[in-house]
Amino acid sequence: MFKSMTLQNRLIGSFMFMGSIVLGVALVGWNGSSQLSQHIHLLSKDSVPSIRALSKIDEGHTQIQSAERAVANPIVSQDDKSRELTRISRAWQRIDEGFKEYETTPQTQEESELYKEFQSAWEEWKQDHKEFLLLYQTAQVGGLSTKELSTLNNFSYSHVRVAFTTAEAKLRQLVDLNGDIATNAQTLAVQDVSRISFWVVFGMIVGPTTAIIFGIYFSKTIAKPLGAKIASIVNAIVTSSTEIAVTVEQQERIASQQAVSVNQTTTTMDELSASSRQSAEQAETAANGAKQVLTLVDGHMVQTGYSGSNGSSLREKVGQITEQILHLSEQTGQIGIISTLVSDLANQTNMLALNAAVEAVRAGEHGKGFGVVAAEIRKLADQSKKSAERINALVVDIKNATNSTVMVTDEGSKTVETIVTAVNDIALTSQQISLTAKQQAIAIQQVGNAMNALNQNALQTAAGITQTKVGTQKLNDAALNLKAIV
Repeated sequence: MFKSMTLQNRLIGSFMFMGSIVLGVALVGWNGSSQLSQHIHLLSKDSVPSIRALSKIDEGHTQIQSAERAVANPIVSQDDKSRELTRISRAWQRIDEGFKEYETTPQTQEESELYKEFQSAWEEWKQDHKEFLLLYQTAQVGGLSTKELSTLNNFSYSHVRVAFTTAEAKLRQLVDLNGDIATNAQTLAVQDVSRISFWVVFGMIVGPTTAIIFGIYFSKTIAKPLGAKIASIVNAIVTSSTEIAVTVEQQERIASQQAVSVNQTTTTMDELSASSRQSAEQAETAANGAKQVLTLVDGHMVQTGYSGSNGSSLREKVGQITEQILHLSEQTGQIGIISTLVSDLANQTNMLALNAAVEAVRAGEHGKGFGVVAAEIRKLADQSKKSAERINALVVDIKNATNSTVMVTDEGSKTVETIVTAVNDIALTSQQISLTAKQQAIAIQQVGNAMNALNQNALQTAAGITQTKVGTQKLNDAALNLKAIV
């Protein structure tokens, strides 16, 4: 039954058993000491004081009896008889003191009845003693003749001595009774001491023996299994901390890759921004050139009409515009390539953010903060991808407009009227290109801001992973220390 109990119930039951042993020994000791105290109290407050008081009475009684014999003795001088009378007076004082002490002590029923019998015999002796003293005082007036001394002796032997013997016997019975009570109390006290000593020795033997038995039992049934469980828990902690450390290292590598990707994206966006600004400047230059061509064409047509030389000059202008537009088309193609690269980097950043989210889930509590940062990185990557797609759309529009401009310029050499119309289209298209390039610059600036925010998040992620790595290392060290202790 004890083996089927839980660890808590085992410990409680064991300590209750030990407590019961201690309580039993303590109760026996307390009971023995209480009885011993009662017996000692009986000796010190009852038997011994009673015996001492009765001894005073007996001593005074004997002194009076001896003094009476001396007073009735004819060979004793008158001075000695006077001293004996004084001795009788002092004996009575001692007797009165003994009676006062004895009557204040507790008495048993038997002792009380015996004391009443003693008082009766004592009063009888006391009365005979008073008559003896009265006879002595009467005889002393006549000079204590031989007849008077003989009367005193006869009275002393016939009355006083008999009463004295009776009172003395009762007094001895009282003394013996108190002596028996004292002896019995002493015997019981010795038994109490022996019983207390036995239980003390029993507790001294059984207590440590029981403690040793329970210690051995608990060592086998509790300490070793508990140590094994703790060891398994420690091993699980070590394994988990190792897995977390590996996950954190993977997250750290992912964060580093994200940081590199973000830096590359930022650099690419800077290049794209420079290209867009250059495209805008070239678009404005193309628009200004178109306006100059339109002015020249209008001037020549008004003043001299159409001629070959003027047509040649016009063709040169148109050729220059064509070259600038073709150069603009090439740069627009480069912008498209860079925008595609930005889109690819955004996709790669998104994949890294997904991997980081997966690793954050695997890391549990330690990767919760990293998962939030990874979600923010995914949002920024999606925004970068959308901005890149928007730039691609703008680039397609610019290329279409540029191709249209080139076609229009090629046909411009056929007729001046067509050239005028084409130049107007070129001016409008160049203005549209300039506006589109400015929109590109704004979009690129937004992407750059997003990349900077993404870069800051990547740095924060790296710092968080570093802190997680430090905490994991501390957890691993604590687990190893606990394993060493176990």
